[in-house]
Amino acid sequence: MSDELPKGTTAAALIMVLGALPTMLDSTIVNVAINGLASTFHTDLAMMQWAVTGYVLAMGVAVPFSGWLIKRLDGKSIYMAALAAFLVGSLLSALSWSVTSLIVFRLLQGFAGGILMPLLSTIAVQLAGGSQNLGKLMSIVGIPAVFAPIIGPVVGGLIMQYLPWNWLFLVNLPIGLIGLVGLQLKLPKFPPVDKSAKLDWPGVILLAVVSGALIFGVTEVVKLDERTIGVIFLVLGGGALIAYIAYALRRRDRALISLDLFSSRNFTAAFVSLFLAGFATNGPMLLFPMFFQNVRGLSVITSALWLIPQGLGMLIARPQVGKLTDRVGARFVVLPAIALTLAGTIPFVFFDAQTSPWWVWLVLLVRGAGVGGFVVPLMADSFVGLTKTQVPTASVATRIIQNVGAAFGSAVLATVVTTARTKLSGNLTSAYHAGFVASLIFMIVGVVPALFLTNKLHVRRV
Repeated sequence: MSDELPKGTTAAALIMVLGALPTMLDSTIVNVAINGLASTFHTDLAMMQWAVTGYVLAMGVAVPFSGWLIKRLDGKSIYMAALAAFLVGSLLSALSWSVTSLIVFRLLQGFAGGILMPLLSTIAVQLAGGSQNLGKLMSIVGIPAVFAPIIGPVVGGLIMQYLPWNWLFLVNLPIGLIGLVGLQLKLPKFPPVDKSAKLDWPGVILLAVVSGALIFGVTEVVKLDERTIGVIFLVLGGGALIAYIAYALRRRDRALISLDLFSSRNFTAAFVSLFLAGFATNGPMLLFPMFFQNVRGLSVITSALWLIPQGLGMLIARPQVGKLTDRVGARFVVLPAIALTLAGTIPFVFFDAQTSPWWVWLVLLVRGAGVGGFVVPLMADSFVGLTKTQVPTASVATRIIQNVGAAFGSAVLATVVTTARTKLSGNLTSAYHAGFVASLIFMIVGVVPALFLTNKLHVRRV
């Protein structure tokens, strides 16, 4: 039997990847442009970061919709509709007339992308038609996640350097349109598997309020003149969380995120770790390009190129992580990953305009290797010890918490830098140092749940 994938299957997978590529790039392409966009819309970092935070948060909110839709409708139709909605969001983002309108249109982009990305994996499993070809096919659909951290900032830097800012979003249109045509021609239909499937609407709404209100509340409560608004939203988010817990206790395993999942030590540890990892890794990725531009005085494209070592570090680490997780367990992959990430972040608390570029690049390479070691072992460990009926719910929960953690990281660190800059009378270097310190605190806290992850070395000794 041939080890090669059928040509039609490979072509369909590559077309899906092409369609999903703009979604992944948009997770990183805007980071390097935040400075320029803030200047264009005459606003500050604390407000402008919502163009990133809102996008990531909307992706998390959309995750349960993706699983529900593919049960009720044809997979091909949903994939194409989500891609079309993403392209509409991209066009509207390019036509934004204010920072508020840009944030709103980015929410549309993020929601469409949040439906698209889980579909990519789900349809790939159906395309594979069995476990024999699944690994090969998943390696193809994983291409955007591998290269987006490298390509995204460079594309964003080139656009901001040589083209109007609108092309940050217009660049998605030709790629997406080619993807739509290819999908229509090459992707087979996938009939619905359960037309009677129901979405847990109260759960979705409550969790959306929890994450949105708490993120907004935290960012506002640290501001000297906005604390009342911040407290109100924190109370709203806390009340929604209590309401969700009461609701989930009544619904048991039918809740969007079943509380029964937390009876598994592995799931609980992985869930908390995914949130902390999202915070501590995604937040600094927003700060780095602004640090390079504002403190070191680099151009947009140069600051984007300076981020390449971090992407290379992630690329180097990724192939090894899965094998190590299978061999030694998630604990002894995640703990070294935390150590590497700390080693690649601590120096930024001391870096300034005079620091040698070689030191910066080396530190970013180390940090990238650390960041590349988180998600795979944590996702794998979240399913250890769960029953088959719990796996779909756990998959939704881990995808949501990843995005919520990343959104928290972007929002909180941007607010820390803005607030520190005000308190330090405009001292930019120290303000960014404060942001990096905040990310380090969350990374260090991440050691605690990591200690409860799987340890296969202990099992072997026993």
